[in-house]
Amino acid sequence: MTAAHPLRRSDEDRKTQSAGALELFYDLVFVFAITQVSHHLLEHLTWEGAGQSALMLLMVWWSWNYTTWLTNELNADTVAVRLVVILLMLGSLLMAIAIPDAFGDKALLFAGAYVAIQVGRSAFLTFAGAHPGSVERMRASRILIWFTVAGVFWIAGALADGPTRTILWLIALAIDYGAPAVTYWVPGIGRVPPSAWDVSAAHFAERFQLFVIIALGESIVITGATTAELDLDTGRAVAFAVAFLGSAALWWLYFNYVAGIAERRLAMAAEDRTLVARDAYTYLHVLMIAGVIVSAVGDELVIAHPEEHLHGAELAAVAAGPAIYLMAHVLFRLRMTHTVSIPRLTGAGICVALGLVGGQMSALALAVLLLAVLVGVILWEQRRAARRRARGEPTPMERLAGA
Repeated sequence: MTAAHPLRRSDEDRKTQSAGALELFYDLVFVFAITQVSHHLLEHLTWEGAGQSALMLLMVWWSWNYTTWLTNELNADTVAVRLVVILLMLGSLLMAIAIPDAFGDKALLFAGAYVAIQVGRSAFLTFAGAHPGSVERMRASRILIWFTVAGVFWIAGALADGPTRTILWLIALAIDYGAPAVTYWVPGIGRVPPSAWDVSAAHFAERFQLFVIIALGESIVITGATTAELDLDTGRAVAFAVAFLGSAALWWLYFNYVAGIAERRLAMAAEDRTLVARDAYTYLHVLMIAGVIVSAVGDELVIAHPEEHLHGAELAAVAAGPAIYLMAHVLFRLRMTHTVSIPRLTGAGICVALGLVGGQMSALALAVLLLAVLVGVILWEQRRAARRRARGEPTPMERLAGA
């Protein structure tokens, strides 16, 4: 019988596993990284700028996401794992520093830090975090191959200029994001079976919930910082309140029902838990984060120009944030429960419609209507829950608990 690996969590530890102080410390870098992405989007409100911001967000997310998979299986109280996570944190900080000029003079720093994070982490998992011949080493080595191949395109893109850089980086991004979808298939060897992973559901869900808090926290910081830099008249004071209430509504929509039900369903998905974790958390949660970031950019625009009529990219940013966020929730529920949230789908549609006619009203009026949509979705769902209770029907969480 093979002895347990000294860096891996015991089966008993995994039953009560929760986010530790090291993981929370690691997350601090990503508060800065998310702020950098949102500022880049605000300063480059064009289709090209939005595309660049999206690519950088996807890279930041991919860096954080894989570290979450690492701490889900390794013991963060060991010295070796702590040192690795701290080094990953340093690499993430360097990557975040480069974000404002990632498509310019700091391209090599940005891409180089990202490649070092992904390849270095996978190399550690392959050669230090698993026994020779184990399924954990086999799995980690396949991931290492994929990140190494993608790394060639990331570095080549950083050394190139203009459209060539963009093309090479899009190829690299497609490789990175395509790898889990094909479960790290390697020619002549095949795929890694999903059973090769053992996901600790409570810890895994908690880590992604914390990243949602990070994104929402960044939106609060932007709201406060933008308001502090400007003269506070009546319109701006109302815009500040609307922005804060909007962030609170985004929090409510995720943590009132979604977070708990999703965690329970992940725990119940014994046979396909890895695939559920991959689809619902690794892939779909980044859309929620994008919605929060775009909402934060929209809040800053409204606070700065409450009485003006917005058009073009600025108008799109204000309306798109809530729409993206609600649509991400629709997709998330569809993957987790195979059902569609009618309130959230309707809310997303109304946000899009408001974006189409929003140029006819002031930025503040548009923001108030978008907040009303979010609150309306919350009240709709609360009313449905109250009707279930009145009929004596169990709540979704109670149904899951009894399953």
